[in-house]
Amino acid sequence: MRRPLVGALATLLLTGATVGVGTTSAFATSQEKADSKAAVAVTAPADAAAAQAAVKPKAVDFAGTIALSNCSGSLIRMPNSADNDPALVMTNGHCLESGMPGPGEVVTDKPSSRTFSLLNSTAGKVATLRATKISYATMTDTDVTLYELNTTYAQIKQRYNINALSLSGDHPTAGSAIKVVSGYWKRIYSCNSDAFVYRLKEGEWTWKDSLRYTSACNTIGGTSGSPVIDVNSGKVVAINNTGNESGERCTVNNPCEVDEKGQVTVRKGINYAQQTYQITKCVGTGNKIDLGLPGCTLPKP
Repeated sequence: MRRPLVGALATLLLTGATVGVGTTSAFATSQEKADSKAAVAVTAPADAAAAQAAVKPKAVDFAGTIALSNCSGSLIRMPNSADNDPALVMTNGHCLESGMPGPGEVVTDKPSSRTFSLLNSTAGKVATLRATKISYATMTDTDVTLYELNTTYAQIKQRYNINALSLSGDHPTAGSAIKVVSGYWKRIYSCNSDAFVYRLKEGEWTWKDSLRYTSACNTIGGTSGSPVIDVNSGKVVAINNTGNESGERCTVNNPCEVDEKGQVTVRKGINYAQQTYQITKCVGTGNKIDLGLPGCTLPKP
């Protein structure tokens, strides 16, 4: 997992892009690694028709991202969210203020007054947002926490001129260009989605259909909970949560890949995220989590 260095948890921090289970990536590393930034070459289309068909990558910056005390996060909205709905903040399950949920544990509708720093496009803090409750949190099958705020999307837009990031309702595509945006470190990592992992195992936790990055996204502790944004659509497709730091097999901060036949593969230095499209199937009217909705596959309490 990819959390930052925090007191006694320093040895446990899950690093958001280099972590498996913990906090900002699950467990934090002690030193930041250099950020790789890929330049995107744009080829001029041959004619007007081609120009219209060409997909223009969306500009990705820090607007709508969140800095937590121990992780990164994002202000998000669902495909069916309304402007006057209470806004939601998303981070990792291992970033939960009460500690990491155990295997099989699911937290719903738990009061919370946690605060978050809302960032603008240049990573400047524009507001302190406050939660009213933990709407949903787990580290089983995925690694996510959703907080409901005491402000609406419309109020945040009016007061701070910040729009929430949109959560995609579709499964991401392998090979697509992505950016991992860390509000904690105020850094953007650029790479591609490499493949999808049947099972990703770290310590006691197991995640399903995890997104594996190409090596350019060398995320570190504190990046846990960062939104993973598809460059073409501009939408959030995953949440950064872990990576294999030292080449160990299936241990904390050293997740391993397990295929359908049970074969284990260890990729030292490679980082992962958990897809988020399935979350959209579990949110109903008023941005309320409803685990009974048709198509909702998130673990239940």
